[in-house]
Amino acid sequence: MLAAPTVALAQASDIDRAVAALRGITTLRANFVQTDRSGQTISGVLTMKRPGKIRFQYQKGVPLLIVGDGKALTMIDYEVRQVQRWPIGNSPLGALLDPNKDVARFAKQLPTGDPGVISLQVRDPKHPEYGTITMIFVRNAGAPGGFQLDSWVALDSQNKRTTVRLTGQQYGIAVDDKTFRWTDPRTTTRR
Repeated sequence: MLAAPTVALAQASDIDRAVAALRGITTLRANFVQTDRSGQTISGVLTMKRPGKIRFQYQKGVPLLIVGDGKALTMIDYEVRQVQRWPIGNSPLGALLDPNKDVARFAKQLPTGDPGVISLQVRDPKHPEYGTITMIFVRNAGAPGGFQLDSWVALDSQNKRTTVRLTGQQYGIAVDDKTFRWTDPRTTTRR
């Protein structure tokens, strides 16, 4: 009879550890490989500065850029000169970036079979249209909170699945706010 509360407490503490690791990230730079559900991969460099700022700088030859400025995520397609914006909180990345999002409240721990790995699925049941993100944390003493953000799988409201794997993570580095600006392809104005 004592096993169930012990498991629940262990899961709660793992969720707390992962949330502490996430909140402990002030800045992060890492290489990433992004894979869509058809298996297509592209790579680049991710730069993050909490709260709310992120930049996916894709590899040379890929005319896309995704930037979060603290309020909205913007996807810029330089090839077709198109810009799309949506509130950070209205996307699966909201769990990663939005400091007001209570990740622990919406998180469900998924079994990994490895005590050094924590897998959290985050989904707001009141807003399924925001999608789901499953974040994987790996024990690493040099990372904030002792757990390193290793990867995530985002499932958006259209059921599009994207997996992002990080390598070469650098935490606490200086990141200029200019990093989160972008050039609008519809004009020559820099934003």
